[in-house]
Amino acid sequence: LPLCFPQKLWKMLESDQFQSIWWSEGGKCVAINKDLFKEEVLGRRVCQRVFNTRHIKSVIRQLNLYGFTKVQRDFQRSASLPEFLSEEAAASAHSQILYYYNPSFNRAHPWLLGMCKRR
Repeated sequence: LPLCFPQKLWKMLESDQFQSIWWSEGGKCVAINKDLFKEEVLGRRVCQRVFNTRHIKSVIRQLNLYGFTKVQRDFQRSASLPEFLSEEAAASAHSQILYYYNPSFNRAHPWLLGMCKRR
């Protein structure tokens, strides 16, 4: 039987094969490095594909269909200009990372995976 989207996602997160996707927030969120994910996962040859798409928007659509919500990261900004500029550079690099949360998708509670249903 082919795996559904949440099962594929779980297997990727638990595998050490992918550097572009990992558990965040102690296993409560999925973190995706957008550019690396495009190259590492979506850029694979047809016979090695995890998902039937080459587009990050399609993966994000699937996340939304299965009840994942995007988590925003808030950064405290420094008052001094040099610190602010270095924080801006870090935030810019950080903006390549997408965070998604679903209460039924938690590393510590794998039995909840069955509750991840398509809307």
